[in-house]
Amino acid sequence: MKKKIIVIGLLCMLLIGLSGFGAMAVETPPPDDEGGVVRVSNWGLYMDQSIFEDFYQEYGIRVIYSEFQSNEELYSILRLGGATFDVIFPSDYMIARMIEEDMLAELNFDNIPNFSLIDPRYKNLDFDPENRFSVAYKVGTVVLIYNHTMVPFEVNSWGALFDERLAGQILMFDNSRDAFAIALLYLGYCINTTDEGELHRAFDLLVEQRSILQAYVMDQIFDKLESGEAAIGPYYAGDFLTMHANNPDLRFARPVEGTNYFVDAMVIPINAENQRNGELFINFVARTDIALRNMEYVRYASANYEAAAIFAAQLDELAYSVIFADDETLANAEVFLHLPQHILELYDELWIRLKADETNNLMIILFIASAVVITAVVVIIVLRKKFRKYD
Repeated sequence: MKKKIIVIGLLCMLLIGLSGFGAMAVETPPPDDEGGVVRVSNWGLYMDQSIFEDFYQEYGIRVIYSEFQSNEELYSILRLGGATFDVIFPSDYMIARMIEEDMLAELNFDNIPNFSLIDPRYKNLDFDPENRFSVAYKVGTVVLIYNHTMVPFEVNSWGALFDERLAGQILMFDNSRDAFAIALLYLGYCINTTDEGELHRAFDLLVEQRSILQAYVMDQIFDKLESGEAAIGPYYAGDFLTMHANNPDLRFARPVEGTNYFVDAMVIPINAENQRNGELFINFVARTDIALRNMEYVRYASANYEAAAIFAAQLDELAYSVIFADDETLANAEVFLHLPQHILELYDELWIRLKADETNNLMIILFIASAVVITAVVVIIVLRKKFRKYD
């Protein structure tokens, strides 16, 4: 009943519009010159790439598309000058960092009239309070995804990721902010803490976890959970539906300690070579029909209020509960904030130590394995010579 009321409300918003919003169909501004390219980088499996052909047919602009696995990876690429993009899709806290470090261009919203279709809840947020740099794309939460046939207990806590009963079957985020957030939440701390003692205690917990961990992953989690290679891991809620379609034994849980609520948005780097093309692409992606196609593909809530209303009405109970977190979940969720520089440096230091120890352990295992192989080869050679001697 609650779902029906919410859906009806969303549809009413769709039919009558919101005060101050533009018309439901916003005319797309024509480009100054047809042709050219727009270089786009986005999260893996986070956009229906068939829309690129539609964009080309409409504008004559070719999309050059690439993917990144974490906000930190994208930041490093941009900071080190490893690539040039016209549109990127970072998350809230990383957008704040990029704004602070003058890494983003101010948008010309004359080229983005479909900004009027963005739900006001996702405008003027803390990471871009004047909304000069970003247009919200998708929103969601982090959940636990697990195979109920492989986990011998109820899953309702981040503690499942630190449970020795699942040794060798546990996956963990391969990025520092998400991994530390889980440890911090389990210990009862804020995910935006600036207390160095709390961060060191979270680090100690992650070090302890390493001995029962199968792997640190990002998009690799799809194959590992869908195939039954691993039993449990944390990931972004919308992706659960993709995994569940391929393995019905998978379930999801929202931990009682709380979770991260994120907003991913479209921005343009300061060194973009095709800013106008980038703004045209942002406007295109924010359009209702395109936003709806992307929702159907990636299974995340769109920031476009029209598309969200249409999509919500199409969902079954499971999909709705995954994509649209309820009020209780949101009340118990935290949004990542941009942290002071000395805390960011501490994150980097602790993460490098955590992953370096993992690499060292792997090297030790490889060394031992190599030594065993070499010893076996030597024994075989000696025995063969010995038997030849008696022939």
